Amino acid sequence: MFGVNSNAQVEQKSVEERRAEQKHLGIRSGEELEFCGSHWKMQEMFEKHPAMKSLYTLRQQALEREYQEFQKNKPTNSLAKSGTIYTIPVVFHVLHQNGIENITYDQVVDAVAILNRDYRLNNTDAAAVNSSFSGMPADSEIEFALATIAPNGNCFNGITRTDSYFTYQGNNGGDQVQAVIDGNDIYNNSWPGDEYLNIFVASDIGGAAGYTTNPGFFTGMGNGIWIQHSYVGSMGTGSPSRSRALTHEVGHWLNLSHCWGPSNNPGLSSNCGDDDGVNDTPECIGVTACLLTSNSCSGDNGYWGFNQIDNVENYMEYSYCSKMYTQGQVDRMRIALTSTTGGRNNIWQPSNLVAVGADAPPTDLCKADFFADEFEVCSGDVIQFTDASYNNVSGWSWTFTGGTPSTSTTQNPSITYGAPGVYPVTLEVTDGSSFKSTTKTAYISVLPTTGRTVPFSEGFESTVSIPNLDWYVDSQDGAQWQIKNGVGSSGSKSIWINNSSPNSGTDDSFISSTMNLENASAVTLSFKYAFARRNTTNTDKLEVWASPDCGVSWVLRKNISPAVIGTAPEQGGNFVPTASQWVEVNVTNINSTYWTPNFRFMITYAGGGGNNIYVDDINLDATIGVAELETVKYVNIYPNPAKDQANLEIYLLKSDKINVQVLDMVGKVVDVYDYSKKPSGKQICTIDSGRLSKGIYMVRIQVGSDVLCRRLAVD
Repeated sequence: MFGVNSNAQVEQKSVEERRAEQKHLGIRSGEELEFCGSHWKMQEMFEKHPAMKSLYTLRQQALEREYQEFQKNKPTNSLAKSGTIYTIPVVFHVLHQNGIENITYDQVVDAVAILNRDYRLNNTDAAAVNSSFSGMPADSEIEFALATIAPNGNCFNGITRTDSYFTYQGNNGGDQVQAVIDGNDIYNNSWPGDEYLNIFVASDIGGAAGYTTNPGFFTGMGNGIWIQHSYVGSMGTGSPSRSRALTHEVGHWLNLSHCWGPSNNPGLSSNCGDDDGVNDTPECIGVTACLLTSNSCSGDNGYWGFNQIDNVENYMEYSYCSKMYTQGQVDRMRIALTSTTGGRNNIWQPSNLVAVGADAPPTDLCKADFFADEFEVCSGDVIQFTDASYNNVSGWSWTFTGGTPSTSTTQNPSITYGAPGVYPVTLEVTDGSSFKSTTKTAYISVLPTTGRTVPFSEGFESTVSIPNLDWYVDSQDGAQWQIKNGVGSSGSKSIWINNSSPNSGTDDSFISSTMNLENASAVTLSFKYAFARRNTTNTDKLEVWASPDCGVSWVLRKNISPAVIGTAPEQGGNFVPTASQWVEVNVTNINSTYWTPNFRFMITYAGGGGNNIYVDDINLDATIGVAELETVKYVNIYPNPAKDQANLEIYLLKSDKINVQVLDMVGKVVDVYDYSKKPSGKQICTIDSGRLSKGIYMVRIQVGSDVLCRRLAVD
């Protein structure tokens, strides 16, 4: 009875729970990721969609019958037998945020070359397999080519690129597919899975190096392969030891299981009771290292007889020394390609290869394109430009407005930008007879190395739109920060993100230009925000980041978590805050690390299904050392906040006149005080704050040629 109850408890666990417990079994020696997550992903789908399991089982049974019939009499299947080469058109969908995960074209080409090498038995290491398998490595007669025509007929180079936070959130591959559909740079719609083998490249794909599904699920865009970027190819972020992960996943996509059977858990003795459905691969428990003498299922008395050594050098193992497919595996893959069951039989058809541009290497000059390693820099910084034009480009002509040099004929030039501003970049390419050009307007933003003076206030009352020279927006979807008219904390405007369609899983950032904190001795950043969740399960959060080096590096300074982010009761409608639903945030840990002339700050909203969010009254207040000034030692305003009167305490190093201006948040002068020549030493001047409306003001103090600014709050 105890055993029955124990098994029942195991069965009640979710796939996610079982995977977490057993994850260590699927990690290769010396690595951190599970090598493959295919069978786990299929179990997750069955758990969420039980009807899918029945349909998948029926299709797999049909494929198995075809495979067994073919094994009995191979010549009867003219399509699956050897002698015919099948070409599979491939598209790599790279999800990135301009990091190392945005792999190069050369790395992708290298990955395709490795697939072709392995599937056509052109790998020289196949001749050095264990003697028990000598002569057995088989040529699948399957090849791979980058597609060059998108579904809308436009040319491209076989790669789409999507700037999306989902490169880091891979638990739901469907979210990554949708991110590509919505935001890739080539064609924003579905890429049919029976026309292209879609390969999704990201930083995270749910804790595995790769995964896919066997034939029998669907033929849509999700009928593809997911791969972590460092397992793509042998160069760039890839490596030779990880380069056959795609070879392995394509095997699953063509209906192969792991050599030990249909699970992601090698090394279990119970695997000897399972099978991969291929006669010429010995039964085994599976390995995660190159254990060439492994003989894990000595009772194997099928095709091999007794005591057959494990085929650890098989591509469907987890070893580092995989180098072969058997003929039985090749037969199974070719049946999957040619069968009308499973959705693979259209992809290699000659008419489809022509339609997707995979029938022959492209020869015509198609497109001028490029990208940069940075888009926002400070004056004097260098930007590396990389040509991404195609095909058969032989000449380049660049124009860099605002850059040095201003022109270049180098394929991948490095350009220095001096003067602050926003600049276009133009590239014209040629193949020797024809020309293509492209201009990316407002492509490079150059910020001042020494930023604007502080204190700084922004209430958005005079701001027409963003981004602008003072503010930058980094958005992963259409719901980016915008100016909101008619809603404000202390005025009639603010910035907001419209979450009328709940925003989930993306980060949207609002970033300052450079601020000069070089002589600061204390800094406080404050702002007000308003937000309502839709329900208690929402995971929205708000973060404040700081950069001491013009945005090259960022450090989190404030995290407003999902538990406390709400400033108003949960509501499902279109949230518009009342006056009492604004909350002030003070960031007081901007320490001396950030007291530089090119400080920047960033407010980031991470969507988690909640309602609209608003931000207003941003203030960067600093105590600036002024000992180096000619006439002033220090300035202080108290009380602050003030009601009826504020005192301006100023220590003069020598006798001089004092001029004081009070400016509102849009920069309008609302009060002026002129004081006659005062003697050196401490002086007290008064500001009649009682005649000012409640809000934030900037007090500008001029003594001789010295000008200082201080923030004043009026209650």
